[in-house]
Amino acid sequence: MSQHDRSIQELAQLRGLTGVFRDRAHAGQLLAAMLAAYRDADTLLLAIPAGGVPVAAEIARRLRLPLDVAVVSKLTPPWNTETGYGAVAFDGTVHVNEEYVAHFGLSDRDIRAGVARAKAKVERRLARFRGDAPFPELHGRAVIVVDDGLASGATLRVALSALRNHGADRLIVAVPTGHSQSLDLIASEIEALYCANMRSGFSFAVADAYAQWYDVSEDEVADVLEGLETRPDTCIGKQTA
Repeated sequence: MSQHDRSIQELAQLRGLTGVFRDRAHAGQLLAAMLAAYRDADTLLLAIPAGGVPVAAEIARRLRLPLDVAVVSKLTPPWNTETGYGAVAFDGTVHVNEEYVAHFGLSDRDIRAGVARAKAKVERRLARFRGDAPFPELHGRAVIVVDDGLASGATLRVALSALRNHGADRLIVAVPTGHSQSLDLIASEIEALYCANMRSGFSFAVADAYAQWYDVSEDEVADVLEGLETRPDTCIGKQTA
């Protein structure tokens, strides 16, 4: 048992299993049940686009919580867009994992190009999903950060760092599935962590937890957020900021 187990809430019956969620909506429904204590509370949901948005939308609907986005982009080598060596957050925070840089054999020029690509992606998504709206007030309220899974944890850790820069002092993470080692690292830095499906082992893929898996498009994210805007009990955070 890890030293942080008491701060990680899980569904023990799902531990170590694959294919436990029909899709991201189903994963969000299970997380909503785990997060039931936050229903109608002074709590903000922040989804990491793109995959975290459909998960968080289900939580927002069921718990009647406002939802906004925390835009973060992985730093990836040009030949592999799935494997990351760091991340860039919405406030410009950049994290580079030097161990992964060495593993990939990346040069300084490669890293500069990767950061530039990631920043452009973040700026594009900020413009589309948030426009000119001010970021919600974070200080003094519970902030639940949602993604569709946690592998290395690099993207999520950069997001948490950026949110602290914006005054967040009660950070909670909710993910449908995650690697136990990364979950332990994240749990040591936040108030609480909810993960329905904890797994371990050398080989880990977020997609393995889902029967239906695909890359969520920016169009789908925009549609989900617009759908929530029409419901006064789950309007996105930029409307309530």
